[in-house]
Amino acid sequence: MEKVDVCWERADGHVLRLARAGDADAYWAGLSTLDAEAALLTGSRDRYEKDEATSFFLRCVDDPDRRDLLIFSPEGAVLGESVINEIDWRARGANFRICIFGAAGRDRGLGSWACALTRDYAFAELGMHRLELDVFSVNPRAEHVYAKAGFRREGVRRDAILLPDGARCDDVLMAILEEEWRARAR
Repeated sequence: MEKVDVCWERADGHVLRLARAGDADAYWAGLSTLDAEAALLTGSRDRYEKDEATSFFLRCVDDPDRRDLLIFSPEGAVLGESVINEIDWRARGANFRICIFGAAGRDRGLGSWACALTRDYAFAELGMHRLELDVFSVNPRAEHVYAKAGFRREGVRRDAILLPDGARCDDVLMAILEEEWRARAR
């Protein structure tokens, strides 16, 4: 399916829109604000090299089986990303992930806002039947956001995640189906 540009703006000026190749430098600037909390809660590394990050970003923009949306501040800084990836067009299923890179984007409702819009985009525009995700059990705030958006717990992979300090946590599997999304939309 061809990528069609989409863009949403909140009343406070924050924007969520499909990533474009020309956003590579802004993406890198945003990703370079990734803090230890975001890295821990998403299983990311806390540091990336610019060429590694920008080449990955450009591959994502060109990949027909994913949609990368960027969260922009009113000033145009990239605060995070909301991603539909691993799209299986035949089965109409995909994975979802979101990351607010640093403290500047947290506690503003941006995650809830972007999650709901990305979910709606997956079903209404991309025609998905199932949207799934996994969230670490050490991130109850994100699990609450996902549940509020209609994702339901489907299972737990116990002690599946090894944290940087050597501790382990569960990997919680969640999903929302097309008919559940339609019922919420009514």
